[in-house]
Amino acid sequence: MKFRVERDVLSDAVAWTARTLPTRPSVPVLAGILLDASEVDGRQRVRLSGFDYEVSAQVSVDVEIEEPGQTLVSGRLLAEITRNLPPQTVEISTDGPKVVVTCGSAKFTLNTMPVEDYPSLPEMPGVSGTIGSDVFAAAVGQVAVAAGRDDTLPMLTGIRVEIEGETITLASTDRYRLAVRELSWKPENPELSAVALVPAKTLHDTAKSLTSGAEVSIALSGGDSGEGMMGFEGGGRRTTTRLLDGEFPKYRALLPDTFNTVAEVSRSEFIEAVKRVSLVAERNTPLRLAFSQGALVLEAGTGEDAQAVETLEAELDGEDIQIAFNSGYLLDGLGAIGTDVARLHFTTSTKPAILTGKPAEEGGSPEYRYLIMPVRLSG
Repeated sequence: MKFRVERDVLSDAVAWTARTLPTRPSVPVLAGILLDASEVDGRQRVRLSGFDYEVSAQVSVDVEIEEPGQTLVSGRLLAEITRNLPPQTVEISTDGPKVVVTCGSAKFTLNTMPVEDYPSLPEMPGVSGTIGSDVFAAAVGQVAVAAGRDDTLPMLTGIRVEIEGETITLASTDRYRLAVRELSWKPENPELSAVALVPAKTLHDTAKSLTSGAEVSIALSGGDSGEGMMGFEGGGRRTTTRLLDGEFPKYRALLPDTFNTVAEVSRSEFIEAVKRVSLVAERNTPLRLAFSQGALVLEAGTGEDAQAVETLEAELDGEDIQIAFNSGYLLDGLGAIGTDVARLHFTTSTKPAILTGKPAEEGGSPEYRYLIMPVRLSG
């Protein structure tokens, strides 16, 4: 095998493929990136592949091939090397059991791993539809903030993807908050109805990494049970991931229909005030919020501890309310809503609150909802 390619093109492709490689692979070959240089449809290309039996990553780039072939090398080492090469043409060639990487006056010789031991990557399922890559990445980012990180409850570490015709609903929860985002897409079959539970970290990383192309193709295999695989493709990059097992909570029942109080606050001012007032809050102590007509008072700290108070302007529709939240969870929601005005919906001080942006049209329903559980105050 021998091919030449520009440094930046190679570095981007290697870094993207290497990002999903396991740090402690179950077998050594899974730490490798498979390089396959060949001519495909009249174009000389090298395909880079990574796979850990859960997530696969594959990208193809145009190269100048002198000798086609395959080789398997340490993915993380190759990523470090290509990232630090001078900005010139890179030549990669095999020399017996070694791979030689040459760029300008720099030359690296790497050990290879047996290609025949490398597992076959899963086939991409049939494409189910397409969506704008930027919209998809933003939506996944909004929902991923509420996903659980406790691997003993795997079903809570995922994002539930519900497809009904032209609407995709994304949802995640760690039992203390819940994020839901609805968005439109272009399904291949307008009657499509499907559900999948995708690992949140994988979906978040994948969505962010596929914004180089205008659209992302989404492919889903398996039935409504959630068994199977999901695939994503865009900008010459392709990822598949196995789906999570387990029953996701029936989250729609948690979303209240009616509210006694609705408050509106400048999002940026709210975020800054929460950060400041929380400076005096001991770990896991709540941030107290008091909403009244025209004002929001934020307080943290009690008794002998350091204390902080700050007042913001707020519009209130309904009854005055005092409520307390975990400040980190509140900041996650405020950071995700994406509008200049934060709208908070309350029933009582002990029931979950809903945080949304202010819809562009009055009376419109928000695309994104962030439910947050209050913290009960003692005394």
